[in-house]
Amino acid sequence: MIDSNSGSSQRMSPLSAFPPSALRLLPWTNADGKPCYLISDHGRSLLGERADTVESLQLGMGADICGHARELLDDSRASADELRFLARCLYDALRDALRIARSHIGPDVVVPEADPS
Repeated sequence: MIDSNSGSSQRMSPLSAFPPSALRLLPWTNADGKPCYLISDHGRSLLGERADTVESLQLGMGADICGHARELLDDSRASADELRFLARCLYDALRDALRIARSHIGPDVVVPEADPS
């Protein structure tokens, strides 16, 4: 693993198979909030499988949040605090989805980075 300082409950299938020696953006950051990467000399690794699991969980939680969002947005009694919390959860889910997309889409496709704050 390299960090940039120095350089629903259902199990989903791996999101992609990475070619040998591929640089993979991992779905977490280091203690300083900098991206972490994995370089492997073979297509599958334990850390790569862990990253697949985390990404699957993140996408599943994002789908769940979308379901809750629909319910809350349809509720005319929803408070400003509830809507603000929903917006934060949706932001976090979208940030995770963009990070996953950057990790899995080839280098010729640009996926914008979310504001890290």
